[in-house]
Amino acid sequence: MNWYAELAARYGSPLYVYDLERVAAAQKDLRQALPGGFSLFYSFKANPHPEIARALRDGGALAEISSTGELNAAFAAGFDGSEVLLTGPGKTTEELEVAVDGGVRLFSVESPTDLWHVGQVAARRGVIADCLLRVNSAEPGAATSIRMTGAPSQFGFDEEMIPALMPELRAVPGTRLAGAHLFSLSNSKDEESLVAEFGHTISVAARLQRETGLPIRLLDIGGGFAAPYLTGGERPVYGGLRAGLETVLDAEFSGWRAGTPEIACESGRYLAGDCGTLVCTVVNIKESRGRRFVILDAGINTLGGMSGLGRLLPVSVGLNGATPDGERSPATLVGPLCTPGDILARNVSLPPLAPGDVVTIPNAGAYGMTASLVMFLGHPAPIEVVTHGHQVVSVSRIEFHRKYE
Repeated sequence: MNWYAELAARYGSPLYVYDLERVAAAQKDLRQALPGGFSLFYSFKANPHPEIARALRDGGALAEISSTGELNAAFAAGFDGSEVLLTGPGKTTEELEVAVDGGVRLFSVESPTDLWHVGQVAARRGVIADCLLRVNSAEPGAATSIRMTGAPSQFGFDEEMIPALMPELRAVPGTRLAGAHLFSLSNSKDEESLVAEFGHTISVAARLQRETGLPIRLLDIGGGFAAPYLTGGERPVYGGLRAGLETVLDAEFSGWRAGTPEIACESGRYLAGDCGTLVCTVVNIKESRGRRFVILDAGINTLGGMSGLGRLLPVSVGLNGATPDGERSPATLVGPLCTPGDILARNVSLPPLAPGDVVTIPNAGAYGMTASLVMFLGHPAPIEVVTHGHQVVSVSRIEFHRKYE
């Protein structure tokens, strides 16, 4: 029996299978692509599973989180509060109190009020919070990929406003300005775009330091590292990234090789994306007015609901963990939910399938469970199986319990 079919028979379906060997390989590849001395934050939003995070921590990664739930996952994975960067535009008082009480001292702040909010909690606790100013740069460095800057946004200080704000930002009780955080690009389409964006990011930070006196002990240049999502393919290998980064850093921050400033980047999908496979079962196949529908036991409650009902994904499907030879035909891939919005993909080329077949969706380690509507209609959450090769490390399922006050 195929490995994935064996796991489905043992633990049920649907389930996510995460291979820690792939996590370690991704971290090794990324570190080899980056200059020596870089710090690497793992973005828990991609997949907060503690086993994945623990494997990355064992490889030297730090934690980038944006909620109390992610903070708890970081603690469960063995991270100390001193290894955590808390980000996000909507930090609540409760979240900040839990973070500060847990030893978190590094924050990325998005606005003057966000900085004051962090400072108020830190001051009440009698500590100092080191704060990176997240910067919404005025212009992009690359013309392709998913843009995160250059437009009005809830994320970051508008670059052009920082000079006038600097005296106020320096004086917030309970805080100390520690550097800059720029996250301009997501899932870069090519290495040229990635290098150009990082170069632009570093230049913006250097200009802010020169023109405003912003102290930069830590510069987080963000991410943008790509990985295939829910379809076949391999992670890119960035052969020219190290040299490109070294060139611009030498020009803008001459002391960076000695740690002044410390340079960091962050990644979620690159580190976790290809470790995961979604394993599910064909429940039914039906024809309707000339179209074929393949109904799975996994729908938007399991995968890809973050962007709303009806989001179509670039899904590819293998039979029992492999793509078999033979005639393939198009079909609409749907889940089990009682809504017409439970469509994963249309016109997917599928192998011959029958009810009861176990199928797999690859590269689902990032933004799989994290992007799902796991509570919709009360269906049980998928099982998550963590493996190291063919050895099962742990098996878990998220459960929700109503608490009455």
